[in-house]
Amino acid sequence: MRHPTELEIKLLEELICRVHVVFTPDWKNRLLVSDLSDGGMGSLALHLYGVDDYKEHHFGSQAIDCLFDDIDGITVVASLYLDEKGELYELDIWKVNWSLLIEIPITYREGCLARSKELQTMAKFQG
Repeated sequence: MRHPTELEIKLLEELICRVHVVFTPDWKNRLLVSDLSDGGMGSLALHLYGVDDYKEHHFGSQAIDCLFDDIDGITVVASLYLDEKGELYELDIWKVNWSLLIEIPITYREGCLARSKELQTMAKFQG
């Protein structure tokens, strides 16, 4: 486990802001992360209480998605997942052509993305 990077925190803040989920004010100070085995796309297990409790929690719901472009121009979908209690669980990052994530940006596309045929279309044309 490790402390999240500044860019990972900014991405989580953006997702949380868009979904209007309220967490304790000190969530950023307590959060630790661990890299998930996703082929280098940057997905993270979120440890809100600073302990390795990921396996004790279970997926509850997908809170929201947002889009950004990696520095190579390929679309990336970032999804925030909550556990069964509505707490931070996982940050899933999927680059639509399945390549490695180069860098999380500091700006994101406007609006949110619901899982739909739009994702399949992006993957088809960018893959």
